[in-house]
Amino acid sequence: MLNSLRSVRGICVSSVRCVHTKEKGKPLMLNPRTNKGMAFTLHERQVLGLQGLLPPKWESQDIQALRFKNNINKLKDPLEKYIYVMGIQERNEKLFYRILQDDIENLMPIVYTPTVGLACTHYGHIFRRPKGLFISINDKGHIRGILDNWPENDVKAIVVTDGQRILGLGDLGVYGMGIPVGKLCLYSACAGIRPEKCLPVCIDVGTDNEELLDDPFYMGLYQKRDRSQMYDDLIDEFMEAVVEKYGQNTLIQFEDFGNHNAFRFLRKYRETYCTFNDDIQGTASVAVAGLLAAQRVTDVPLSKNKFLFLGAGEAATGIASLIVSALTEQGVPPVDAFSHVWMFDKDGLLVQDRTEGIDGNQKLFAHPAPNEPVHTFLDAVNVLKPTAIIGVAGAGRLFTHDVIQTMGELNERPIIFALSNPTVKAECTAEDAYKLTDGRCLFASGSPFNPVELPDGRILKPGQGNNAYIFPGVALAVILCGVRHIRDNVFLDAAKALAAQVTDDEISKGQLYPPMSNIREVSIQIAVKVAEFVYANHMAFHYPEPRSKDDYIRSKVWENEYDSFLPDTYDWPIPSRSPPLPK
Repeated sequence: MLNSLRSVRGICVSSVRCVHTKEKGKPLMLNPRTNKGMAFTLHERQVLGLQGLLPPKWESQDIQALRFKNNINKLKDPLEKYIYVMGIQERNEKLFYRILQDDIENLMPIVYTPTVGLACTHYGHIFRRPKGLFISINDKGHIRGILDNWPENDVKAIVVTDGQRILGLGDLGVYGMGIPVGKLCLYSACAGIRPEKCLPVCIDVGTDNEELLDDPFYMGLYQKRDRSQMYDDLIDEFMEAVVEKYGQNTLIQFEDFGNHNAFRFLRKYRETYCTFNDDIQGTASVAVAGLLAAQRVTDVPLSKNKFLFLGAGEAATGIASLIVSALTEQGVPPVDAFSHVWMFDKDGLLVQDRTEGIDGNQKLFAHPAPNEPVHTFLDAVNVLKPTAIIGVAGAGRLFTHDVIQTMGELNERPIIFALSNPTVKAECTAEDAYKLTDGRCLFASGSPFNPVELPDGRILKPGQGNNAYIFPGVALAVILCGVRHIRDNVFLDAAKALAAQVTDDEISKGQLYPPMSNIREVSIQIAVKVAEFVYANHMAFHYPEPRSKDDYIRSKVWENEYDSFLPDTYDWPIPSRSPPLPK
């Protein structure tokens, strides 16, 4: 049954917003932002030229949502579900967000990880209608004009990718557009940011994926990825055009850029634009939130933990940096804080002067080599004896049975985070993690896993360390408070706010994150805490400062109820026969 059945008999005047539209007839129905399907009332149909274009029945949003639920339950293939769900977004925007909010726990894996990764690999084959802006390197010098083609003039949030590192799937070029589209769906569904304020962007500079270059359905430039100065100039022009068009406070979220570009663009733009990188900072925040929640289970402070990462890219260094920030906030000297973090990548343990070399982002986490030889990740676990292993390598099942069992032998409550996306790239399954540690481990994954039943009858529900817990709430606060530059400590505060929302009962069951079904309230609470933080630290430029951040945030949250297109003077019709409520 639907989570919340609203009134089916007529429309309550006091709860309906009346809006003006210049469109009439079929164009009104073809616009997903104004289309209500059969929920247009009799008077709306008469006044707006819709009479006869719809069946005579009036239908509530509840019934429309129930039809969706009946239809999607008939589908078994995840890609078919993605196509069906996203098709509703193309036809009826408010119904789309209604169904997402009604069943976010089951639908998030469809519109986001893991299914969005599958959709990206098939993007040209399942293409229906373009969403967002596509800017190619051939458009250099004309980006402002392209932005002018976008129909909305008051954009507040942009998610941009160049498709070079989509999840753990590699270079997908313009097929990566599915990621910005999916992220911004969660901006609205999870945090109530108005959809018309959001703009997905894909920067096309080519792809090094030979399979795509041989694909007749590929939709981007048929050329190798441009790594010349033209690429940097294109990104510079894009950033400048966004600010010129939409203003200095426009939030620009970088998504799924290659490691090298992700770090250098973050360093380059963070002090001059309102920007963040979700792969670095969002992932870090949700991971640290999980560690803070785990601290409540183990009763062991962060300063008594040792963290071993599998992977040393942008996610690993982002999480590690935020761990160091959390440790120093707890009074650990910075030099000592770095000693709590070790990394292991494809070239082995990250140590000083290793022959394979290290890049600038990894230097702070490179330590003197241990006395005992370390050739494998299992060796690293045995030698370093970590309390937590965090997988962000995107290389599949590298937390082997031996690794998991060893973690269980070394620790009473081992922390095992398999954070790589999509599910097939996760370092281990929840079932392996729980069963090989007799249910003692504290587990989190990037993509969802089903509950696990142990031999003793206990059922453990694995936590999903999903960035969706963080970036919508942070974005909501940043937009509403007029933040111009986003500092790293914003994400530490968001992590603490997320960890605080895990109840004692959930903690007692080993759960590290609140239920995904509560994501709207979780996002609002994070937004409130971030708003309090940015005002207290003179980072906000929206004045006057709201006395109650909670009241202010909640007053701005967008809802998905249908608007009325008739002036208040119209007599609101109640259908002569209401549709029956489902039993």
